[in-house]
Amino acid sequence: MKIREKTDREDDYLLFKNRLSIKMLLMMVGTILIIGVIYLFLLKDNFANFIVAILDQLIYHDRSDAIVAYLKSFKAYETGLFLIAFSGVLFIIFRCYLNSILKYFREINRGIDTLVSEEDKDIALPPELAATERKINSIRRTLKKRKMDAEHAEQRKNDLVMYLAHDLKTPLSSVIGYITLLRDEKQISDELRERYLSIALDKAERLEELLNEFFEITRFNLSNITLVYSKISLTKMLEQLAYEFKPMLAEKNLKCEFEIKSDIMLSCDANKLQRVFDNLLRNAVCYCYENTSIVITAEKTADHVLLKIMNEGDTIPQERLVRIFEQFYRLDVSRSSSTGGAGLGLAIAKEIVELHHGQISANSENGITCFEVMLPIVGKS
Repeated sequence: MKIREKTDREDDYLLFKNRLSIKMLLMMVGTILIIGVIYLFLLKDNFANFIVAILDQLIYHDRSDAIVAYLKSFKAYETGLFLIAFSGVLFIIFRCYLNSILKYFREINRGIDTLVSEEDKDIALPPELAATERKINSIRRTLKKRKMDAEHAEQRKNDLVMYLAHDLKTPLSSVIGYITLLRDEKQISDELRERYLSIALDKAERLEELLNEFFEITRFNLSNITLVYSKISLTKMLEQLAYEFKPMLAEKNLKCEFEIKSDIMLSCDANKLQRVFDNLLRNAVCYCYENTSIVITAEKTADHVLLKIMNEGDTIPQERLVRIFEQFYRLDVSRSSSTGGAGLGLAIAKEIVELHHGQISANSENGITCFEVMLPIVGKS
C-alpha cells in the first residue's frame, strides 16, 4: 500500500520532472554548442585573424606588428580567456535554468497569496504543478468549510443563548408570580397554598435545569476530557439508571424494558459512560409517545458490547438524523420549555463514546427511534 502511495505521488509530479529534464537537456546541448563555437573561434585561426585584422586597422597599420602584438597580448593567455568564456557561458545557462525553476515557486507563492486572501475562486497553476494545484485548492475548500462550520456553530450557540434566556424568563416569572400571590393573599386555604407552592417548586426546578445547561455551554470543553478506567457491571449501571428515571417515566406512563441475557462486565470510565446513557435515556423519554415502552438491549461479542435504546415516537427525518450529534443542534425546533435543552447532550455522548474507542449511531423509521452504542469490552488508555 505504501509503495502504491509513493508511486502515485511520483506520478503526480511526472510532468514537472519531465519538463525540468527537457529544459536541462536543452541547456546542456546549448552549452556544448556554445562552448564548441567558442573553442573553434578562440583557439583556431579564425580568432587570431580577427584580432590581427582589428589591430592592423585601428592601431599598428602593419600586419607584422599586429601579429607580434597579438602573440604577446592574446596568444599567451588564450587558455585563460577560454576558461573565462567557458565560465561565463555556464553561469548564464545556470541562471536561465534557475529562473525557470523559480518561476514555479513564484506561481506557488501567488497561489498561497490567493489562499490567504480568501478569494472565492479556484487557484490556477501551470500544468506541471497540477498536483500542487489540487492540494492547494483542497486546502482552500477545507478552510472554507471549517470557517463556515465555525460560523454556523457560533450562530447556533448564540441562538441557543437567546432561547435559554427566554426560557429562563418563563419559569422565573411563574416563581415570582406564585410567591407574590402567597405573600399578598392573607386568606388562602391550605390546599391552594400547597398547590401554589408545588407549582413554584416545579418551575424553580425547571429553572435549575436550564441554568445547569447554560453553565454546561460555557464550561464544557470536550478536548479536556480524561478517562479514568475501572471494571463495572454494565447491566447494573443500566438498571440503576432506569430506577433513577422512574419519576420521569411515571409522568408519561412509560415502561422501561430490559433485554439483557446476562451480567455484562465492561472496562470504562463509569462516570463518563453513565452520562452517555443518561443523555440517551433522557432523550428517549422526552421524545417518546405516552403510554409506550422504552426498550434497552445489550449483546456481548468476543471483544465488544452492542447496546440499543429504542423508543416509540415521531420518525426523525433523515436530514435531521445526520445532524443529531452536532453540538447545539436540537430536534425540538420550537424550543418548548418542557423538552428544551441546550443541544449538547448527544454531542457530548458521541465524544465520550469515541474517547472509549467506540461508536454511536442513530436510526429512525416507522415510528421507532434507536440509538446504538458499540464499546470495546477492554478499555484502551
